[in-house]
Amino acid sequence: MAVPGLTFDAFILLLHISSVANYPNGKVTKSCDGMIPQHGHTPLSDPAYRISVSQMTFRPGDQIKVTLSGLPFKGFLLEARDAEDLSGPPIGAFTLIDSQVSQLLTCEDIKGSAVSHTNPSKKTEIKVYWNAPSTAPNHIRFLVTVVQKYKIYWVKIPGPIISQPNALPFTTPEATIAPLSTSPPVSHLTKSFSASDCGNKKSCIRSPLNCDPEKEHACVFLSFTRDNQSVMVEMSGPSNGYLSFAFSHDRWMGDDDAYVCVREGETVHIQPAHLTGRSHPVMDSGDDLEDMAWRLVDGVMQCSFRRNITLPGVKNRFDLNTSYYIFLAAGAAGDGRIYKHFQQPLITNGKHDVTAAAEDIGGSHSPLVLKAHGALMFVAWMTTVSIGVLIARFFKPILSEAFFGEAAWFQIHRTLMLTTTALTCTAFALPFIYRGGWSWMRSRPLKRYNFVQYAGYHPYLGCIVTILAVLQPLLAAFRPPVYDPRRQMFNWTHWSMGAAARIIAVAAMFLGMDLSGLCLPGPWKTYAMIGFVAWHVGTEVVLEIHTYRLSRKGDFLKMPCYLELLSYKL
Repeated sequence: MAVPGLTFDAFILLLHISSVANYPNGKVTKSCDGMIPQHGHTPLSDPAYRISVSQMTFRPGDQIKVTLSGLPFKGFLLEARDAEDLSGPPIGAFTLIDSQVSQLLTCEDIKGSAVSHTNPSKKTEIKVYWNAPSTAPNHIRFLVTVVQKYKIYWVKIPGPIISQPNALPFTTPEATIAPLSTSPPVSHLTKSFSASDCGNKKSCIRSPLNCDPEKEHACVFLSFTRDNQSVMVEMSGPSNGYLSFAFSHDRWMGDDDAYVCVREGETVHIQPAHLTGRSHPVMDSGDDLEDMAWRLVDGVMQCSFRRNITLPGVKNRFDLNTSYYIFLAAGAAGDGRIYKHFQQPLITNGKHDVTAAAEDIGGSHSPLVLKAHGALMFVAWMTTVSIGVLIARFFKPILSEAFFGEAAWFQIHRTLMLTTTALTCTAFALPFIYRGGWSWMRSRPLKRYNFVQYAGYHPYLGCIVTILAVLQPLLAAFRPPVYDPRRQMFNWTHWSMGAAARIIAVAAMFLGMDLSGLCLPGPWKTYAMIGFVAWHVGTEVVLEIHTYRLSRKGDFLKMPCYLELLSYKL
C-alpha cells in the first residue's frame, strides 16, 4: 500500500515561477524590483503596448489617470519611478478604477505602489489613478511589463515622463531603459555524449544501468566532470519536453537545487531552478551557468553546461563539493512550461559528491521499500490466503488426520492465514516508515495532461484490508464449537469478512500497480495480475464443480469428516 505523496511526486509539476505570467492571480510582489518574468525566454524589444496619461505635469497631491492599452494580454505589472533613476524604488501610490481586472501591490514597503492583474483572462485596456506623493522627484516615468503569452512578453515598456511645473527639462536618453536579454549565449553540440569515461574521468548516472547515450537512444544519461574549480554537466535522454536533475539533502522534494533543459520547437533552453517546501519549482537566472550547449537528434535531447563548484553570494545554488541525493526526471512541456514527469524520477541509492573521485552512481526509479511493500502484499493475497482458502474449503476430507492435536488441514489453514496477516501488517507499515507518516495530499488531475498525482484510493483500501486481516484471526480465536448454535453465524461472518478482504485486496493491488512509485512495466503488469486472479477463480470453480459431482455420485458422502465439512464450509 503506497502512501499519498510518493517520492518526489510533486518534483517539477509545473514551471511555476516568480513572474507576472505564471501567477494567474497577479500576486507578483517578488517581481517588483526588476519587473522581469523569469520565464527562460528573451523579452521582446518592440513594444505592442503604450501608456498614456491624463496630464503631463503634476504637483504633490495630484491624481493622474494612467491608461495601458494594446493587443490582448494576460498579465502586467505597472509602476511609477524616478525618471532619473529607473532602477530605484517605485514612487507614489495607485488607486484602482476597476478592481475586477487590476489590484494593488505593496513594493518596497510602499502600499499600492504597483498594479497588477487579478486573473489571466485576456484584456486590452487597464485604467488606474496615480497619486503624486509630497516627496515626489521632479520627473516621473511610468514603466510596465506586459505578458501576452508565457514566452511572449515585454519588460519595462517606457511610458510618458511627467514633470513638476518648475522642473528643468528632462534630457536622459531613452536608451537607458531598453530591455536586455536575460539568457547567456548558447551553442550547439556537434556530437553525442559518450559513456566511455564513466567511472574514470566522470561520475555518471544511467538508466538503464550501464547504457551508452552514444549507442542507445533510450539511454537516460547524466554525468559530472570536475575541471579545476568548476563542474561540467552533461544530460541526455529521449524527450520531446524536458530533462531535469536536482541536488537534494534528502529523498523528498523541498529546498533543492535543480537544473532544467526545456525543448521549445527546435530550441532547448537551459535554466537553473530551486524548490521551496512542496511548492512548484521556481526558475532562476542562468547567469551562473557557462558553456551552455544543446542538441536535438531523432527525438533525443542533449544539453550541457559548466558551473563553478561554489557560488558565494548566489541564493539557491548548492556548493557542489558536498554529498547530495540526485534526482533525474523527464516529462512533457508545452508553451514554455513543464509538466509532471511521465515516470517516477530516478533517485540515487545514496548521497554522492560529484566533485570527488569519478564513479558509476547507481539509482532506481522505485525505492526498495516500496517494492518490498508490493511484493509482500502480492504474496499474502495472491498466494498464502488463496491456498489457505482452498485447503479449508476443499481438502478437509483428504487432510483430516490429526497433526499436533488438530486436523492437518486446519493446521495448514491456520498457518497460512496467520502468515497472511503477518505479511499484510509488515507490508502496511513499510510505506509509513518510508514516508515518515501519513501524507494528507489529495489526488487531483493536472489540467493539461490529466495526470493523477499521489496514491488515490489505494491507501484507503489498503487500510481496510489490513483491518480485516487483523480481525479475521481474532474472530477465529473465539469461534464456537462445531455443534454450537452460534457456529453458523460465525461461519458466515468469517466467510464474509474473508471474501470482502480478498476482493478489496485485489482492487487495491490493481490500483497500486499504476502508482509511479513502483515503476512497473505496463500494460503487462495488468495482464499478469488478471492472469493470477483468473487462475485462482478458475481453480475454485473447477474444485467446486468436482466437489458437486462427487456429492451427486455419493462418493463424497463416504469420505471421512463430511459432517465437519458441512459445518465449516469455509
